[in-house]
Amino acid sequence: MPGKNLTRDEARERARIIAVDSYDVALDLTSGTRTFRSETVIRFTCAEPGAASFADLLAPEVREVRLNDRVLDPAVVFDGARIALEDLAAENVLRVVADCAYSHTGQGLHRFEDPADGSVYTYTHFEPADARRLYANFEQPDLKASFTFSVIAPEEWTVVSNAAESAREPVGPGVARWRFEPTKRISTYITALAAGDYHVVRDVYEDDGATIPLALLCRRSLAEHLDAERLFGQTKAGFAFYHRADRFALPYPFGKYDQVFVPEYNIGAMENPGCVTFRDEYVFRSKVTEASYEGRANTLLHEMAHMWFGDLVTMTWWDDLWLKESFADYMGTAAVAEATEYADSWVSFAVRRKAWAYRQDQLPTTHPIVADIRDLEDAMLNFDGITYAKGASVLKQLVSYVGKDAFYAGSRRYFAQHAYGNTGLHDLLSALEAESGRDLSTWSKAWLETTGMNRLVPEIAVDASGTVTAFAVRQEGEPLRPHRVAIGCYADDGSGVLVRTHRVEADIAGARTEIPELAGRARPALVLLNDDDLTYCKIAFDDVSADAVSARLSDVRDPLARALVWSAMWNLTRDAELPAREFVQLVLRHAARETRVAVVQMVLEQAESALDNYADPAWREEGRAILAAGALRELRAAAPGSDHQLAWARCFGRAAVSEADLRFLRGLLSGDETVDGLTVDKELTWLMTETLAVRGAADIGYIDATLAHDDTAAGRQHAAACRAAVDTVDNKAEAWRSVVESDDLPNAMVDAVIRGFTRTSDPAGLSPYTEPYFAALERVWNERSIEIARRIVVGLYPMWDNSPELLRRTDDWLADDRRAPALRRLVLERRDDAARALRARARDARA
Repeated sequence: MPGKNLTRDEARERARIIAVDSYDVALDLTSGTRTFRSETVIRFTCAEPGAASFADLLAPEVREVRLNDRVLDPAVVFDGARIALEDLAAENVLRVVADCAYSHTGQGLHRFEDPADGSVYTYTHFEPADARRLYANFEQPDLKASFTFSVIAPEEWTVVSNAAESAREPVGPGVARWRFEPTKRISTYITALAAGDYHVVRDVYEDDGATIPLALLCRRSLAEHLDAERLFGQTKAGFAFYHRADRFALPYPFGKYDQVFVPEYNIGAMENPGCVTFRDEYVFRSKVTEASYEGRANTLLHEMAHMWFGDLVTMTWWDDLWLKESFADYMGTAAVAEATEYADSWVSFAVRRKAWAYRQDQLPTTHPIVADIRDLEDAMLNFDGITYAKGASVLKQLVSYVGKDAFYAGSRRYFAQHAYGNTGLHDLLSALEAESGRDLSTWSKAWLETTGMNRLVPEIAVDASGTVTAFAVRQEGEPLRPHRVAIGCYADDGSGVLVRTHRVEADIAGARTEIPELAGRARPALVLLNDDDLTYCKIAFDDVSADAVSARLSDVRDPLARALVWSAMWNLTRDAELPAREFVQLVLRHAARETRVAVVQMVLEQAESALDNYADPAWREEGRAILAAGALRELRAAAPGSDHQLAWARCFGRAAVSEADLRFLRGLLSGDETVDGLTVDKELTWLMTETLAVRGAADIGYIDATLAHDDTAAGRQHAAACRAAVDTVDNKAEAWRSVVESDDLPNAMVDAVIRGFTRTSDPAGLSPYTEPYFAALERVWNERSIEIARRIVVGLYPMWDNSPELLRRTDDWLADDRRAPALRRLVLERRDDAARALRARARDARA
């Protein structure tokens, strides 16, 4: 539709003449299972009376449009995405009545019926611009307003929104109307609603500056798994952290704080003020490691940081998405480290979040942290590793640069100056400059307004006695940036442990920086650039340090130092400098002695990825057998019932390849085989079953029998993945049809089927789908929601046919520059993944 993809220029022009005062939104969720009634009244002003503009709405039918005293014909003014508004007055009232559609894509108002008990759940997700699927509006972040919601729903439901409930009244047999207080001034994309048969647990947070009602909501079928005490404890710790006088020093401004765990969610969580939504996989129905609890705590405190960075103060347009996401990513980790039991959460950040950033920043579509977002399709694709994790890494560097006290003081100044308003890059930098006394323009240009990353390489000269005579750091990559780094020197302490014996902080600038403080010392066993992870860069090792890493990585005492080494070795593997088989061997040599289970899980996932993507195909099956044998060995050796045991069990469950491995998996599932302390619960059962399906050791009947013991939403998704993984011609064809040729599957099922379809023991068997993929791309992009289209475009890119011919075929498709820019970006990124994999495979073949 012509007006569906709002451009930045259109948004600027609309904001130039329009200011919005308030919305009254009345919804009726009792009118059917496909659509609901939406009535919206918008009060707004126009700076140029007589001018024309438009409102946004995505709805199958508009019943009434009234602008001031004029009744407008919906057939004339509504084109399916926009409502044309002519001859505006200085003060205006717009009333729109529409039948809006429930979603099964996770966008707009998503409706879900729980197969466990038939209960119905709805929830909203709007970012970046899907509030228009719920009510008519001006859908851009800088047109803030106050919102008053009312909702008609079955009386037994729970209904929550951004603001507190003000009244509830019966309106018919079994039906009630909920009314909510007006919100503070917020953007459309963070308005929210959740309505359904939710299980609710309540608590309250109190300190000197605030009393905040708290609530946790989840599906009733998950209620027994909701660990409310832990979640409330971390929530309260987060508020205590952000309220501190030396942190934000501004009490949470949005009244109550509900946290709603919702099904079939597209993302991890969303920061709607007063009504934060989370994917309900965070309600753990099977045993998980402590790393999963830490990751969830990070998400929880990330979203809480948004109450200030993003909700209270919001970017003017999506160019400055970093103003909320980079800050929330940094603050979430800082809050977890300082306010919860996970004091070393920066270790997890270094090994997991930064890996995401490093991958994204090396793609041909990389962009500055402050991006050039032309339209909503651009915005949708910029929720990526650069905006989140690179931005957070750069902020960590900024904190080191200006000092923590100045950073928080600048944040407080920023909130005070711009509360309930909209900002851009200059607004934040000026607040930080005022508090730190530093000119940040050069820093901003180097870090926020350029692309790519640098690599730091040590240059060490040593004399015959083993004394360092010269030490320098060479910086590679353009542009050359200023880096504040720590350089750590590690040596054996006499007990077989490598400890840091010396640390130097230095400012790296230009192509080469001398570090005279490290001359005159004995040559250390390991030199670690960017020790303590102060900056954002890749690092290299000199030959002596590389040997120490290979032989003694697990001897390094400091967990953050080990994480940084693991990160560097994975980058070397992806860059085709370290053969994939050597990375797998490094994992098997050292991961068993890694104390941080988050690091263990990450490097095991990376070892599997190395085999799938970067190993020589001629060695791949042997490599999988080696990984499976090592995982089974460590599974049996791990402490019974420990997190490490579970991590190795999952690795073995995915890597099993030999007949003996598969028999053992079947034995674990049947109970004929046991490992002391290991419980094969629902999630582990499905993980192992999927591998059996891929390897031809579980047919559709076996999968259906497994589903009979777990006929839940999660069970059905797992079963769909397992069915799609069964390697028969008819089965793969049905999986393809259900995703590419049909739009019947909800978002979670689309993910599951794509995962199963692409898992195969015979990649050649998927070759018939390479050409259909390219043939379907534009149709899928034009006909599906951008969220579902993205899953298909990315998930079904034919890596099974990875070869120079695939690159040529992709280039032929990309040569047509008339294709949608956002679609071309996704395909170009997958082409880069394929090219990287081919380079790495060639390197591995030479090993």
